[in-house]
Amino acid sequence: MKSTQFVFGILFIALLFSCSTKRKDNHFTSKNDEVLVRQDFKKYFDDCNVEGAIAIYDHKNHTWILSDTVATRKETLPASTFKIINLLIALETKTIASENDIVKWPGSTDTLKYDYRPNIYHDITVKEAFEVSAGWAFIELAKKIGKDNYKKYLTLCHYGNINLSQTDPDFWNFGAFGISPINQVEFLKKLYEEKLPFSKRNIDIVKKVMINEQNDDYTIHSKTGWTRENDINTGWWVGYIENKNGAYFFATRLLQDRKLNASNFGNCRKEITKSVFKNLNVIQ
Repeated sequence: MKSTQFVFGILFIALLFSCSTKRKDNHFTSKNDEVLVRQDFKKYFDDCNVEGAIAIYDHKNHTWILSDTVATRKETLPASTFKIINLLIALETKTIASENDIVKWPGSTDTLKYDYRPNIYHDITVKEAFEVSAGWAFIELAKKIGKDNYKKYLTLCHYGNINLSQTDPDFWNFGAFGISPINQVEFLKKLYEEKLPFSKRNIDIVKKVMINEQNDDYTIHSKTGWTRENDINTGWWVGYIENKNGAYFFATRLLQDRKLNASNFGNCRKEITKSVFKNLNVIQ
């Protein structure tokens, strides 16, 4: 098994460095990185009756752990996982002063696109909007930030394909914008290392807001996402786990035809990810 993983790893590195795109995405690996392909992770997606992929980076051991070498590079809409960089941009452009700023409820939202969620239809702090995934609040911020600022910071961060052609402000939920699981992980790694074009203050705010699970053994900084563009459920869970052994960055993406619309789709994002990390002995 190890020899097979090694061969796949070498082939994957060669693929990364031989492929050229407009974003020159060969920055995903460095010469010191090891790459392991764990095709056996497919069983966790099969158990949930979904297609999907997971990309992980073990910071201490400089190791990429991938479920495959194709789906982990495929770009799709990031959905609400975009709130991580969205919050950074809102802070850096001074669209908001802090995570405690209040976003005024505009009075209505598109319930066909975003479902009917009356519990979030009120003035809300940016922090709460992040935690409960109040999409309307970040759309209001996006209107103030503007596409030019998004293009600037997405380019500087090497985040996604920079296709902002979607007319509506929420290009992260609908349209041609896309990002791969590997790209998500690389961005999170830079966030952790504070190697992004944002102030330390703003990075610290976002890291803190991202905390959604904490115990004596580990802390998880993360964000979920889910969009239904083109009759496909696209679900994400991205973030990083910190424990006594270091940091582990992850991006899990699920894809499912909406004709199936399984009731457990949302839960499977975290269930699959945690099953993988239990397999890797990162969490118990």
